[in-house]
Amino acid sequence: MTPQPMRPAPIALSIGEPAGVGPEVIAKAWATLRGELDFFVIGDPAHLPLGTPVQTIAAPEDAAAAMAHALPVLAMDFETTRRPGVADPIHAKHVIDAIARGVALVQSGAASALTTAPIHKKALKDGAGFAFPGHTEFLAHLAGVDDVVMMLACDALRVVPATIHIPLSQVPERLTREGLAQTIRITHAAMQDRFGISKPRIAVAGLNPHAGEGGAMGDEEITMITPLLDDMCAEGFDLAGPLPADTMFHPHARAQYDVAICMYHDQALIPIKTLDFASGVNVTLGLPFIRTSPDHGTAFDIAGTGQADATSLIAALRMAAQMAKATS
Repeated sequence: MTPQPMRPAPIALSIGEPAGVGPEVIAKAWATLRGELDFFVIGDPAHLPLGTPVQTIAAPEDAAAAMAHALPVLAMDFETTRRPGVADPIHAKHVIDAIARGVALVQSGAASALTTAPIHKKALKDGAGFAFPGHTEFLAHLAGVDDVVMMLACDALRVVPATIHIPLSQVPERLTREGLAQTIRITHAAMQDRFGISKPRIAVAGLNPHAGEGGAMGDEEITMITPLLDDMCAEGFDLAGPLPADTMFHPHARAQYDVAICMYHDQALIPIKTLDFASGVNVTLGLPFIRTSPDHGTAFDIAGTGQADATSLIAALRMAAQMAKATS
């Protein structure tokens, strides 16, 4: 008898901010994916939308049996009910604990990946003194790593911003040779280890218009970016650039690389959100485990109305499953 392939461990999904759209998009994602992949929610079952079939599970390995008929939930008591659109400070500690529990499960191998529903940073700070700028920094802290990289990905494009949430005026001083080199190295390793691309082709954008146009529009390309890329190409990296950002995202250009590294937030996020606004996935590179999340926030204004679009969460769960398969 031919042995059956072993079923992969399920994906852990932290419920995020209960007052946001997380519980609603989670329920919709289960309805779409229950015959495709296995995941379980870490959170309070009472916070899921009324009418959602729910089965509490004792351990992650119970998720697969439940998935076909009910949404598996590794239950936590968040102490109070959910009020859509209104964050409750009491929930803050539990939201944080759910993320930490997900990290522990994926690190132990009980879960194959961690997907996180959106959190509300102010609610966590007000309710539990949350000291981190966001999910990514907290996950890096839990994992004990210093350097992580944010990737936004969809079927048409993968982009990595070398600098993220800082004013545009600060980008030139914060964009250092060491920092850009580390971003390239982390991205290259993740393309190999998480996406199964043995020889990643990496496109690197310039900082200035027309990549500086030979120094006429800025000299960062001449003084820092080009010398760094030359040195890393000599090490064996497949790098193209610095490229003018206004000509590197059309279809023919995108076919020449596997991932694009951009110099600042909007340079990276505008093209991917233009190409595929609904299905973008946030992936944290540099962690010792797989982490994805939908590329949207808590959307308090539509929470509880049934309008929330689950497309991005569905894409995040699918990408987590694909990355886990490539990693195994």
